[in-house]
Amino acid sequence: MIQEVYVLLDDGDRRVLRQFQLNPTQYAALLLLAEHYGARLSDLSEHLLIDKSSTTRLIDRLTALGLVERVADPSDRRVQRIMLTPQGRAHLNTVQAAHNESLARRWAVLDNAERELLTRLLLKLRRELTILQHGTEGGDRSLTDDQ
Repeated sequence: MIQEVYVLLDDGDRRVLRQFQLNPTQYAALLLLAEHYGARLSDLSEHLLIDKSSTTRLIDRLTALGLVERVADPSDRRVQRIMLTPQGRAHLNTVQAAHNESLARRWAVLDNAERELLTRLLLKLRRELTILQHGTEGGDRSLTDDQ
């Protein structure tokens, strides 16, 4: 059931994001960059759960769209930080508004109490699966752990 719901939600996301020349992984990267100023490629790779070569291609695509830029780390010039451009931030704001509107429509089938219960259950499931996966109570804390 979770897989079926995921597929339907993912399809809805893809339909909305396609209008803005983005896919869900690119959108997730932009959200991470908006929240965490100047992330390294390896950080993005880890938090998006994609390999480094895929992360490089993703950032190349977002750079070509003018949404992000690579900036040398002032404390270690060997390290590149990925940052949203002003155009990227504006684009993200537009995309977020459309995405949030789409989510609100899709989640409207549940009343507030049902949404709160589902959220609590999913947070519990995520926490316990993370513990099982990492073998520790703390687990690997992601950039988006509080969401």
